[in-house]
Amino acid sequence: MAKNHGAIRHVALLIESSRVYGRGLLHGIAAYAGEHGVWALRHQEMAINAEPPSWLRKWTGDGILVRAETPTMVRVIRQLALPAVDLRCWKSAGVIPGFDTDDQSVVRLAVDHFRDRGFTRFGFCGFGGANYSERRLSEMQRYVRSLGHDVAVYESPGPAHATTFGAEQSGMLDNKGLTRWLHSLEKPIGVLACNDIRAQQMLNACQEIEIHVPDEVAVVGIDNDDVICPLCSPPLTSVEPNTHRIGYEAAAMLDRMMNGEIVPPEITWIPARRIVVRSSTDSIPVDDEDFVKAYRFIRENACRGVSVQNVADAVPMSRRALERRMRTHLGQSPADVIANIRLTRIKELLETTSRPLKQIAKLTGFQHDEHMAKFFKKLAGIPPGRYRKKYRSESNADR
Repeated sequence: MAKNHGAIRHVALLIESSRVYGRGLLHGIAAYAGEHGVWALRHQEMAINAEPPSWLRKWTGDGILVRAETPTMVRVIRQLALPAVDLRCWKSAGVIPGFDTDDQSVVRLAVDHFRDRGFTRFGFCGFGGANYSERRLSEMQRYVRSLGHDVAVYESPGPAHATTFGAEQSGMLDNKGLTRWLHSLEKPIGVLACNDIRAQQMLNACQEIEIHVPDEVAVVGIDNDDVICPLCSPPLTSVEPNTHRIGYEAAAMLDRMMNGEIVPPEITWIPARRIVVRSSTDSIPVDDEDFVKAYRFIRENACRGVSVQNVADAVPMSRRALERRMRTHLGQSPADVIANIRLTRIKELLETTSRPLKQIAKLTGFQHDEHMAKFFKKLAGIPPGRYRKKYRSESNADR
């Protein structure tokens, strides 16, 4: 029986906060709950593949938002006969309504990014047995083949219907197979990993066997994990799902269900939000060894305050030859390339951290934050502090 609209809703959140995806969902749910009446939220911290907590079987609340990875979790939720929405959409498919990320949008963002960088070879690295990995592989093969190319594929051996955690552990134990595959690839190539953890495993393997990223193998992950991506070497480009929107819309659906609306057990697919570009794809795949060396040096040292002469000395080549090569391949002067890399890094730090401007200045090669602010305003058109506020305001509106 539907309860009176406006009454306090007791909602269980069986969603992990240890992963960026789960945290994004929780932020979206909290935003909806804060805007629409009074919800008493009971959050159970748990691993993504956890079984139901002991209290759940006798719980007498109003609704459940869950990331269900086990048949037992789905069975217990169905036995409770409470309104429920699943945000994992695997074991509950066809029996509980759910929300998930649209994999077609994920793949198109990644592949189009590779194409913009000039790549014509594409690969996919996933986890065998993981349903989300298999979906993303299928979408990538469909899209890349429509463009007239094929996909080089590697999936670590794993159990059928593997949980997220189980698939990731299988990948950790499969370094030899992964390195053999990386060696065998025709290069340069852009590779999409099924998630950021798989991408990190790839980057570690590339480093171990001295395959240069991104000039030989460019790598894109999925989830834009704010811990994993910056820790990767080099920092990982990643597709960012719109988890805030997923959480918000799932909460809205649960609210309607708690008010008596009958919702069919279907999955609503939400497009990914954007691709966040970092150094793992910052490459121009051209057959010019001196240019590649110069560009690589700029990419790795621009935020240390290097000069054009430093670049010419490092390759080495004359400043005139350096200027000619940069304009031929990038359409920019060496000074412009250095400036744009520094600008991109400043924007990334403003968007993704709360670091004060003084720290951002030091991290991008400026001795004083006033110099950094002047540089930023000249190229971006607004002061860095205003840029940060504007970005966060637009991000919240988009979500």
